[in-house]
Amino acid sequence: MLETELYLPVKRFLETQGYEVKAEIGDCDVLALRGDEPPVIVELKTSFNLQLLFQGIDRQAVTDAVYLAVPQPKQYLADVLRLCKRLGFGLLVVNKEWVEAHLDPVSYQPRKNPRRKSLLLKEFQRRVGDPNSGGTSKRPLVTAYRQDALRCVKFLEARGASKVSEIALNTKVERTAAILRSDVYGWFVKTERGIYTLSSKGEAAFKVFADVVKVI
Repeated sequence: MLETELYLPVKRFLETQGYEVKAEIGDCDVLALRGDEPPVIVELKTSFNLQLLFQGIDRQAVTDAVYLAVPQPKQYLADVLRLCKRLGFGLLVVNKEWVEAHLDPVSYQPRKNPRRKSLLLKEFQRRVGDPNSGGTSKRPLVTAYRQDALRCVKFLEARGASKVSEIALNTKVERTAAILRSDVYGWFVKTERGIYTLSSKGEAAFKVFADVVKVI
């Protein structure tokens, strides 16, 4: 669809709700008025993109009632709606002759997630040093849990097969038993009851994470 093809369906949609609608008023693609209510501005684009967002932000200097009108977005609609809600935009989806209002403009106040905050701070405090580069890497992310598992790897590399209690005592890892038992990374082998040694993956991890092992 062309931008000009978006206009008439949007105009009719607003007129059925009692608005007087005109196109290309100043910088606005569509301006609609109804009695003494604040003006409604609609920006039209053939795709949901940054330019449309920038235009919408500029129009918010005029009114809080700003809608973005596009054909069915190529992006996931849930993501588009989340972004529009965050920026305070309404969203109209235009499909030939009909218009569907997916979202009205509202002032957005994100809800804080105390549990998520707590988990982030806990991970920050438990992690030793700063072993990750802050971007993508071929090496798996070094979390506090992985560091605890690497403490066990470091001990077993030096001492060989050992009892769980001995590993816990020397590494000071509180969750030693759970780490060895669940063996998330495939680094450990249970040789007999309560005794573990390194698998070939564990030996490889000792080399891959050598810089981490050195400081933990």
